Amino acid sequence: MSGLQTLVLNADYRPLSYHPLSLWSWKDAVSALFMERVNLVESYDKVVRSPSLEFKVPSVVALKRYVTFNGRPAFTRYNIYLRDDFTCQYCGHAFSARELTFDHVMPRSRGGLTEWSNVVAACSPCNLKKANHTPEEAGMPLIQDALEPSIRRLNQVARRLPPSDMHHSWLDYLYWDSELEL
Repeated sequence: MSGLQTLVLNADYRPLSYHPLSLWSWKDAVSALFMERVNLVESYDKVVRSPSLEFKVPSVVALKRYVTFNGRPAFTRYNIYLRDDFTCQYCGHAFSARELTFDHVMPRSRGGLTEWSNVVAACSPCNLKKANHTPEEAGMPLIQDALEPSIRRLNQVARRLPPSDMHHSWLDYLYWDSELEL
C-alpha cells in the first residue's frame, strides 16, 4: 500500500493542478477524510483500520472548500523541471525528475535569490561542474533564460507526461486532450 496515491480535486471536481497532478499519499487523504476536510469520491479495494474506525483507502477525494488560484504558477521544483522540459539547462540532455537537481544561476552564496529568474533544471554533473560560479565564469551558457513560465506553458508540457501509474478511478476526472464519444 505504500505506493498508493490519491487524486485531489477542487470543490468543483477538477484537479487542483495538472503540473504536477494533484496527488496526496493515501495516508494524507485518510487524515483529511477523518478531519472532514475532503469528501470521498472514489476508493481503492483496500481498507485501513484503527482500533475503533475503518476507512476505505481513497483513490479520489474532493476538497470541501474551493481553492482559488491567482493565475501564476506555483514556484516548485517540479514546475521548474516542467518549465525547462526536464532538460538540463547546461548540457541539453533530458532527464527524469529523479535525476535532475536545480541550480541557482547566480549562486546563493553570492546573493542569488531562489526565484524563477535565477533557478534552472540541471543534471548533477553539470551542477557540480558549475559549482559556485556564474554560467559565464564556468563556461557553461544557459540553453534558455530562466523566466517565470505561464500556466499554459506548464500545462502543455504536463499533458505530454500523464502519470504512468494512473488508477482507473481517476480517468473520469482527468481530461488529457481526449474527446468525448457521442
